[in-house]
Order: sequence, then C-alpha cells, then structure tokens
Amino acid sequence: MKIKSYELFTVPPRWLFLKVETDAGLVGWGEPVIEGKAATVKAAVIEMMETLIGRDPLEIEGIWNELYRSGFYRGGPILMSAISGIDQALWDIKGKYYGAPVHELLGGRARDSIKVYSWVGGDRPADVGEASLELKNQGITAVKMNATEELQYIDSYSKVDMVLERVDSIRRSCGTDFGIGIDFHGRVHKPMAKVLARELEQFRPMFIEEPALPENNENLRDIAMHTAIPIATGERMFSKWQFKTLLQDGYADIIQPDLSHAGGITECKKIMSMAEAFDVAAAPHCPLGPIALASCLQVDATCHNAIIQEQSLGIHYNKGNDILDYIKDASVFEYTDGHVKIPDGPGLGIEINEDYVRERSHIGHNWKNPVWRHADGSIAEW
Repeated sequence: MKIKSYELFTVPPRWLFLKVETDAGLVGWGEPVIEGKAATVKAAVIEMMETLIGRDPLEIEGIWNELYRSGFYRGGPILMSAISGIDQALWDIKGKYYGAPVHELLGGRARDSIKVYSWVGGDRPADVGEASLELKNQGITAVKMNATEELQYIDSYSKVDMVLERVDSIRRSCGTDFGIGIDFHGRVHKPMAKVLARELEQFRPMFIEEPALPENNENLRDIAMHTAIPIATGERMFSKWQFKTLLQDGYADIIQPDLSHAGGITECKKIMSMAEAFDVAAAPHCPLGPIALASCLQVDATCHNAIIQEQSLGIHYNKGNDILDYIKDASVFEYTDGHVKIPDGPGLGIEINEDYVRERSHIGHNWKNPVWRHADGSIAEW
C-alpha cells in the first residue's frame, strides 16, 4: 500500500483538514493547523506531503522521524502542526487497514471514557455563572474560562476582584464539586499571577492554566510557591524536548499538549507517557475540530495520567460551524454525565462528511486572533 494523493480543505470556523488517500482506496484524515496561521501551515503540509507520495503509510514512526529530523531547521508551531496533521491521517489509515481503533494499535484502552470540559465566558469573560449552570443542566461537570481581560505587569486590584467575582458566581451557581479551570492565557505577568493564584485558592479550582508564558516557564517556580492550586501548561509547547525541561523543573502539575500542534498522536503519546513518570497529569489542549478531538481521545484512552479532555462544542470561536457539523455520526461525541466514550470505530473512530467539507471549503476562512492594546497603546497579550 502506498500514499497516492492528498487534499487540503480550509473550513470554517478556523480549521484546516487534510485528506490522505492510498492506492488501496483507504483514506485518512488529519487536522494540521495553528489558529490564525492556517495558510502558513497549509504551505508546510504541501512541502512535506510532496515527499511522501509513493511511501508506505503504515511506517508512521519512520515517516515522523524523517519529517522532523531531515530538516536542518526543525520544530516550532508551524512545522510541528504540519507534522501533527499528517501523523493523524496516517494513524487513521493504519487503523482502517487493520480494522481497529488507533488506541488498540497503541496498546489498548486504559479507560472506557474520559471527563470533558466546556468553555464559558469568551475572550473577555462575562456571565460565566449563568452559562456554567446551563452547561451543568446539560450534564457537563466542568468548565474552563479565561481568567481576565488584558493585564499590565502591575495592574489594578479591581481587575483581580472582578476575576474573583466571576469565579465565585460559578461556584455559587454550580456547587462545590463542579470543576472550574481558570486560563490565565499567558496574559498575566508574574507579579499579578502571584496575586491571582493566591486569591483564587478559596474557590478550589481544578487548575490555573498558563500562569506564565511558555518562554517564561521558569516563573512557574515563583507562582507555585504562592498557591496550592494545580498548575497546567503546555498548549504552546511543541515537542518532547520542550516538555522534558518542564517536567524536570517540577512546577507543572498538568501538561496540555495539543495533538494538532505537538507532533500528533505519535509525539503526544510519548509526551504524556513521559509525564506519567514524573507523576504529572495530562489534559490535552483541543479548542479545534472533530479530527483533533478524535485524535486526543484515542491517546487519552491509552494514558493512565489523562484526567480530562478539552473540547470545542459551543466555544466562542465557533462561528458559522461547530465540531459536529463535519462528521456523519454526531453520537460519537455524545457527552453523558460529563464524560465522552472512547470511539471504537476503525482508525480515529469518526466518519468525515466529505461532501460537506468540500462545500464549506469553498467558503473557507481567514481567521485571525484579535490584537489587543493597553490604554497606553502598548501591545497586550491576548
């Protein structure tokens, strides 16, 4: 069996899908994208896929190493996202070839389902208590919210109080056992992160996320000294080599590799297994589409330290299309008691509605994240 051809589809709201076809008629799907840089990743995928025509798609480990190591310049969000989508598609083909879900080929399931969380509040969080209660009434048992709007290095304590009021509204609306993840989004510089981390302890959140930018991961040490809240990070880290240092330093409690950014199924399985050896949990980052989510669930199934899965149904970015629109059987992502079952179909366990993908690709997208500025005109972290 050989790789015969490939196609790329830029589809709303902000996703890029890859279809890889073999001469045996088997097709695999991947989701290679960086939010806001879909066209750039698409160019990288084209450069890589041109070298794979005629190759055996089952040789995933060899292909992964070739794509990564044969380039003198390697790594980073664009190249690793391109590799990620190709890797997902090859695993999809391999599972279909053997008539088994990917998790079966990775060693089998360690769990039957995994807890999921939903997003509330948008980029500048508001009305999170009411929105969280609505999700709770639909069976969701955990949410994540952006902690705050943009913050200066030293900022107003009134902004801190607003964060506390919003988190308190969720806790009062949804009860003591309802999970609350609080995403600092790299917006909060170390001085204010220490203040927020300490003040938020009273609400017993599941975790605080990205309280430091990944290029400032050494700041996690100081933040960890000010709080007992679990610290999560990793969505903007792209290889086992970056996670190695994070795990050795010992200040992260939950890692969040993104299976569309950090090397796909092949690499993220290794990253999550590395974390297990450090007694660190894993909660893969996934504010993306159905192929990315299916890939996450296949790896979650095999990792003992996977604790919860992000998913994008209803997220504020999904304008015009949502995660269920592009698959034929939406029940595969049905959430019951706050959990989703691990897909058992061959490959990634989902069937893409190719006709609809083609239809929406004619519309496409040019999604860009907003550019924020402080009152003094300086750039703010989004």
